[in-house]
Amino acid sequence: MNLNYFKIRNNMKKKKKEMIITCAFPYSNGFIHIGHLLEHIQADIWVRFNKLIGNKVYFICSDDTHGTAIMLKAIIKKTIPKNIIFEMYKSHIIEFKKFNIEYDKYYFTHNKENKILTNLLFDRLKHNGYIKKKICKQLYDIKKKIFLPDRFIKGKCPKCYAYNQYGDNCEICGAFYKSTELIKPKSTITGLKPIIKKTTHYFLKLFLFKKKINNWLNLKVIQNNVLNKVLEWFKKEIKAWNISRNNPYFGFKIPGENKKYFYVWFDALIGYIGTFKILCNYNKKINFDNFWYKKTKIELYHFIGKDIIYFHSLFWPSILEGSNLRKPTKLFVHGHITINNNKISKSKKTYININYYFKKKNSDFLRYYYASKLSNSIKDIEFNIKNFIEIINNDIINKLANLISRNSSFINNYYYNKLSNILKYSKIYQIFINESKNISNLYINMKFDIIINIIMKLVDLANFYINIKKPWYLFKKKLYNNKLQMICTIGINLFKILITYLKPILPIFTFKSEFLLNTKLTWIGIKKPLLGNKIKKFKKFFHRIKLNEIL
Repeated sequence: MNLNYFKIRNNMKKKKKEMIITCAFPYSNGFIHIGHLLEHIQADIWVRFNKLIGNKVYFICSDDTHGTAIMLKAIIKKTIPKNIIFEMYKSHIIEFKKFNIEYDKYYFTHNKENKILTNLLFDRLKHNGYIKKKICKQLYDIKKKIFLPDRFIKGKCPKCYAYNQYGDNCEICGAFYKSTELIKPKSTITGLKPIIKKTTHYFLKLFLFKKKINNWLNLKVIQNNVLNKVLEWFKKEIKAWNISRNNPYFGFKIPGENKKYFYVWFDALIGYIGTFKILCNYNKKINFDNFWYKKTKIELYHFIGKDIIYFHSLFWPSILEGSNLRKPTKLFVHGHITINNNKISKSKKTYININYYFKKKNSDFLRYYYASKLSNSIKDIEFNIKNFIEIINNDIINKLANLISRNSSFINNYYYNKLSNILKYSKIYQIFINESKNISNLYINMKFDIIINIIMKLVDLANFYINIKKPWYLFKKKLYNNKLQMICTIGINLFKILITYLKPILPIFTFKSEFLLNTKLTWIGIKKPLLGNKIKKFKKFFHRIKLNEIL
């Protein structure tokens, strides 16, 4: 294995700001639900904003395709794992596209590039003295004759004594432990009590990275409320991490071993690099090496749920540090979507399939609803259907769509679709464009809920302005003069600013608006009003949602 696969470059010419943005990889064991969509929508909004202000962004993700769960599912379906993961991959691609989540590359981790990179980084870690091999004890299902992965064991937490917890960590108290420490463990495959059996595994010496990872975390790479929790973990003993699994298993075989595989989390994390390498194979203009050497100025952002903080704040940066590669610029951590205050779970069947949702209503609606709830905290977000309907009907239909409808109808019907050549009443216009810097900062800091709040206040102000100017009164009195045209032109220009602010959140609404306004909406174009332009004939954008259409 060539350890110089990555070309280390200390000198790089200054160029436009570039960044890689990723989401955590969905597992290939089922369809995408609205809980998954929270993270992908959040990241997509941030990607779209960065592109809107001129940053060069590479947005990537993959299906996480390895592990015992995939292997067992293939056995049940009497097929091979490759068929399972390819079927899910095609489904996930379609599902994300339905919600206008625009990845530059979406792939799956079971690929040649990821295998090469996994072997390479394993060799580097071993060469640098960070890998050890040792005999350990593990739970074994005597009926299935397999060593049980942590997610296939449930029992009583050894720390807080909560029931029905997995073999690696407790969802109640957040404790991490060995599966052999679990009280009264049971195999979720057979329901039997597993036995403890000796085996040999490869371990990554995480404790050797404790100081450097601690220093990295203190560079504000994670939200403060999350950082405090992570640093609490670091005060405790950091143990070596088991990065191998026994046969039978679906994954990448460890070089030189016949019955040992890389643990799914080891190659899944490296899959961030592997997926980017796949993108580079398709786009030869991207210099792969420039993104991963240690002193690169190119930024790397990960969007993750709060349930996988440990993997991304300790395991992943340790792999990178031990391989002499760059670490992430920032981790954006979010909470979960809950329904009736319960976390969405496939296994517990507390989820809404997005195929069902999509047949009912426009994807912009869910994007907007999530944006109205998303901040840079890790609080869970309750999905409430009545609240969802109320917010969409009030904000999107009654306020935003109504603003463009009532103004464009006069321009369409009485001014041959042409806007006024002047903007006489410019004070309100200035109020709107003055918010651009504030909104930009809020986007950068992931405070989408505050953005929505500000925009809705501006929408109210715009509608108030139109109500005060009463264009319908001028119409009723048959005063089809320049004043009526100018009032509606201002209303349309206020709408133009608002929809530009919302462009990262509402791609379908934006597309319809750009077509109607006959212009491309850009961030640098916020200050430039549409004057003398011809607009298209207004057609209703969206319809109100009714409760019986969803339930």
